[in-house]
Parts: sequence; C-alpha cells; structure tokens
Amino acid sequence: MSKVQGGMKCVKYLLFVFNFIFWLCGSLVLAVGLWLMFDPKTDQLLNGEGAPETFFIAVYILIGAGGVMMLVGFFGCCGAVKESQCLLASFFACLLVIFGAEVAAGVFGFMSKDKIIEDVQQFYSESISESSENSNGTAVAEIYQNILNCCGVPMPSPLCPDADEDTKDCLNAIMDFFNEKLYIIGYVGIGVAGVMVIGMIFSMVLCCAIRNNREVI
Repeated sequence: MSKVQGGMKCVKYLLFVFNFIFWLCGSLVLAVGLWLMFDPKTDQLLNGEGAPETFFIAVYILIGAGGVMMLVGFFGCCGAVKESQCLLASFFACLLVIFGAEVAAGVFGFMSKDKIIEDVQQFYSESISESSENSNGTAVAEIYQNILNCCGVPMPSPLCPDADEDTKDCLNAIMDFFNEKLYIIGYVGIGVAGVMVIGMIFSMVLCCAIRNNREVI
C-alpha cells in the first residue's frame, strides 16, 4: 500500500516524471559534452602540439556531470516509485553535490573564459611567427584559417594573399568561435541547475511526507 495519500501522491508522480526528465537532461548534457569534445572543428583547432587544454577542462566537467545525472535520475525514479525515504534522501544529497559542482564549474568557466580565448589566440600567434621557420607552424595556421574562414594577423598575411578585404582576422574569429562554444556550456549549465533545484524541492517534500506518515502510523 502506498505510504502517501492525497496531494503527496501527486508529488510522488511529479517527482517520478521529474526524474525521468532529469535523466533525459543528463543524456542531453552528456551528448553536448561529447559533441564539443569530438566536434571536428574544435578537435582540429586544439589538437596540435602545444595547444591549450583549458577549454577541454570545462568539457570534461560537462561529460562527467551528464553521466552522474543519468545515474542519479535512475535512482531518483526508483526512490519515487518505492517511496523509499533512504533513496530520496540520497537523491537529494546527490543533487546538492551536483548542484555545487555545477556552480563551481560555472564560476570556473566564467573566470577562465577570457584566458581560454587568450591562450588559443596566443597559440595561433605563435604558429604564425613559427611559420617562417618550419612547416608545422604553417600547417597549424592554415588549419585555423580554413576552419574559421579567416586570415592571419597582420592583414594581408603572406599565408593568405588572395583573401578578400572583408575577411575577418583570425584573432577575432577565434574569439567569436570560442565565445559561442562557451555560451553553449553556460546555457546548458543554467538549465540543469534550475531543474536540480526543482528536484531537490520535490524530493525533500516527498521524503518529509513519508516520514510524517510513518510517525502517524
């Protein structure tokens, strides 16, 4: 027999639906993280020797958070169906930990956004300066110019003598490209944080209802 009745039964099913949505959100976060990690453009831009790895730290956090969210969502569904006070309390604690990790990752991303862009720009600038000395620098510079559809700095660059006048310089193109990627991470993080707050409220309300019902019995 169900341990909760009336309005709390509605909360129970809402929590189950929430956990299913939370599991789907975890799948989405994991998919976005894997997409950012294996995106051909990002992979080519940051896979060279000496390329900065700061961007991938945020991506690894995103992938880890997505995997944990899927696991927690599954256990949350079990806790809601079985009306287990222990599982619901564990679910709340896990959400709280993930929420703290998401906030920490968001602060890290916000504080490191400019550094990530500056590191990539510096890597590109160094490859430009090395292009006159070895072919590796030229190859790296050409990868950036082909992927971002830009031209080296200063313009006109000897690496792209046929570039149009309205072609964007590569330093600005790098800034625009990584700003777009980092905003995706930020929006996903904000959405997930909002969903987790709702989940913590539902789980705590249902957990308290189960405990009060046991005391009455």
